[in-house]
Amino acid sequence: MQSRHLTILLSLCLLSGMTAAADTQPEVQRGTFPAQSPGQVHTIRVIPETCAYLHGSFVADAAVPYRYGAARNGKRCQARARLVDPAKANPSEATGWILNDLIRIPNAACPAQQAVVRIWRKPVDSTMKLDGHGKPRIYLEDAKRQAEAGRIAPLPQYAATLTMEGKRCP
Repeated sequence: MQSRHLTILLSLCLLSGMTAAADTQPEVQRGTFPAQSPGQVHTIRVIPETCAYLHGSFVADAAVPYRYGAARNGKRCQARARLVDPAKANPSEATGWILNDLIRIPNAACPAQQAVVRIWRKPVDSTMKLDGHGKPRIYLEDAKRQAEAGRIAPLPQYAATLTMEGKRCP
């Protein structure tokens, strides 16, 4: 009898653990993005730590209906993190990445279709000093000295993945 209760309790714990893993909530909570017309390039998200922003647009290609990419914010921006290729990084919670943001972008020409961009963040264990705003800063002279000494600190990483949800549109 006691063994049966223990088995049921363990089963419930496993099931609740699987549900929690599947329902991961992103760090940033937001509503659905405004519907975007095909051919209209729009900013998806600015990632200030990487000195980059993501932009995308729906296109008239049924095989690849949404295209996105990254661009630098400015030449003078000093990145505190790296934006990496998601195909090489393979971001997931199992590999130490944290779901940072989930952005849903509906297609204005086909409301049953939406692009879903997941922004992943991989923190690093570091002892970087924080500035007055609580942000880690990298100063050029300090970075040069560290590089010359062969002590380059790892940077946090970001990656963005794209999936399409809903019906295919003609």
